[in-house]
Amino acid sequence: MQGFIIHINRVKEEDLVVTILTEKKIKVAYRFYGARHSVINLGYLIDFETQVSMRSNLMQLRNIIHLAQNWNLDRDRFYFWQCFVKLFHEHLKEAESIDSFYFDLLVSCSNKWHKQNPKRVAVEAYLELLQFEGRLHSLDYCFLCEDKIEDENIALARAFLPAHEECIHDKGLNVEKLKQLFSKKKTLYLNDNEIEYLYRVMNEGF
Repeated sequence: MQGFIIHINRVKEEDLVVTILTEKKIKVAYRFYGARHSVINLGYLIDFETQVSMRSNLMQLRNIIHLAQNWNLDRDRFYFWQCFVKLFHEHLKEAESIDSFYFDLLVSCSNKWHKQNPKRVAVEAYLELLQFEGRLHSLDYCFLCEDKIEDENIALARAFLPAHEECIHDKGLNVEKLKQLFSKKKTLYLNDNEIEYLYRVMNEGF
């Protein structure tokens, strides 16, 4: 079975409780400390097995193989990857069975992470996730005051909810650029400052 490690919790001594996003489930398993164990880290794609443990109520994680990408050795790219997968843990932590969309999205992002600016990949993936979950809102109305937005710029809150700049007390982005972004889920026509803005909003949570 394969999955992405989206959370690691250290427990007594060097034992770990590991949360793994697989194609259909969020699995939580216990990894006992031992010299022969494979090194694991947040964000790794692993092939693994689980078995009933006599020492824990959780399944035991065994036979771990890290399915590494070349960019895993790039400190900056891997840091942004770890920040990205953490958001999946917070978003899905109450779930057990999940749609394969989430696993497939991470696979797709992982395959592009070394080719593009990781922040652009993450923002585009976030838009796809919001669209899949039916949470990608129209840009017509402010979610706070509920009045129509007729300004040149639109500010965005968590989950890319649209708002008047004065309502949310934050600067926004050009409305036409945002409409293209929401429609095409591509960031090619956005500059780096605009990407930084979207990335900051995304990191407020899914």
